[in-house]
Amino acid sequence: DTRRIAADLIGRNEHALRKLEQEGATDVSYSLPGLSRFRVNIFRQRGTYAIVMRVIPTTIPDFETLKLPAHLGEIANLRNGIVLVTGPTGSGKSSTLAAILNKINEEKAYHILTIEDPVEFMHNHKKSTIHQRELHSDTPTFALALRAALRQAPKVILVGEMRDKETIEIALEAAETGHLVFSTLHTIDASKTVERIIGAFSLGDQQVIRSRLAKAFRYIISQRLLPRKDGSGRAAAIEVLKSTLRTREYVEKGEGEGKTLVDAMRDGSTEGMQHFDGELDKLFRAGIIDLETCMAFATNPGNLRLELTDVIEQNAEAVNPSPLEKPAGESELEIVR
Repeated sequence: DTRRIAADLIGRNEHALRKLEQEGATDVSYSLPGLSRFRVNIFRQRGTYAIVMRVIPTTIPDFETLKLPAHLGEIANLRNGIVLVTGPTGSGKSSTLAAILNKINEEKAYHILTIEDPVEFMHNHKKSTIHQRELHSDTPTFALALRAALRQAPKVILVGEMRDKETIEIALEAAETGHLVFSTLHTIDASKTVERIIGAFSLGDQQVIRSRLAKAFRYIISQRLLPRKDGSGRAAAIEVLKSTLRTREYVEKGEGEGKTLVDAMRDGSTEGMQHFDGELDKLFRAGIIDLETCMAFATNPGNLRLELTDVIEQNAEAVNPSPLEKPAGESELEIVR
C-alpha cells in the first residue's frame, strides 16, 4: 500500500505532509543507516500515492570520477565570491558541488555551512569543520538560514538553490563580506543564469544588481548530461564562465552584438573557460555522441553544424561510398571481345 509507505517515508516531517496535502507532491530525504540514502518524491495520482526514490551515493564523488575539468580545482583556493552550478534537474549539479566541497574540506581549515533541500551527500569533518542544515527540518527557508549563517562564522556557505530575490540578495551580501558562496540555479547556460538573477529584481534595481553580480561572481558552471552513442550511459558537457575583466564587463553592462558571454568563453580557453558547443564538437568528433544528440543540445545548432561539416561528410562517405571508388583489393575487370 503506497499510502502507508508514503507515511513511513514522511515520518514526523509536518511540512512535507502539509505540502503533500495542499500541493499534491512533496520531497523528503530517507536513510537506511549504514546502507544508503535516498531523495524521495511523493505525489498523488488517481486517488492514491506514487513514490519515486533516487539513490544518493554514500561515497562523495571526486573530480576524476565526474570527469570535471581539472582547472576547476582552482575553486578550492578562492577566498570569497559566488560560484554557481547550473543545469536542468538531474544534470549532476549536486554531485559537482559535493566534489568541490569535499576538495575544500580536505585541503582547507575552514568552517563550511550548507543549507540544502534536502541534505544529499553527507560530509564528515576532515581538515574543515562542516555543518549541514536541512530545509524545513532545521530551518524554515533558505533566506532565513542564509541570513543566520552570516552570524555563524562560516568561511564557505552552500545554498542549495537561489529560489527568490531575498536569497539572491543575501547571497550577494555574503560574497561581498568575505564569504565563499556556492549555489545552484535551474538555468541552461551562463547567459540565462545572469538573466534569471537580474530578472528577479525590479527594473529600478537591476543595474545595481548587475554591478554587484559582476564584482561577486567567480565561476558559472553549467552542465548537461547527454546520452552516449553506444547506449552505455550519459556523457557530461560542461560550460565554464570565469570572472575576467571582459566577462565582468559583459555581466555589468549587458551583452550585445559581438559582446556575448559565449564569445568570451570561446576566446577564453587559455584562461580555463569552455562553452557548450565547443564541448559538443569534441564529444561528436570523439564518437561519444551522435549528430542528432549534438544538434538537440547545441546552443547554436546552425553554427555547430557548419563547424562539423568535415566530420559529417566523412561519416556520410563511410556509409555510402562513391560508386566511382573501387573497393580495396578488387582487380580490374578483363574485357573479352
